[in-house]
Amino acid sequence: MDIAALSMAMAKNQLNTDFGVAMLSKSLDTSAAMGDSLVAMMDRSMMEQSVAPHLGANIDLTV
Repeated sequence: MDIAALSMAMAKNQLNTDFGVAMLSKSLDTSAAMGDSLVAMMDRSMMEQSVAPHLGANIDLTV
């Protein structure tokens, strides 16, 4: 068995694993940030409606 080839194969496998974990971590961080911003956006929308619920309910038009 060639020790050098085995060492290179193991290093390549470890690099691939590390890369996959890093990408998954970045994806999870991005998803969490998007979820937080969605919740914040929904909270702002609810706050605007609760402060002045009558605004935006009617449109006055004259033709």
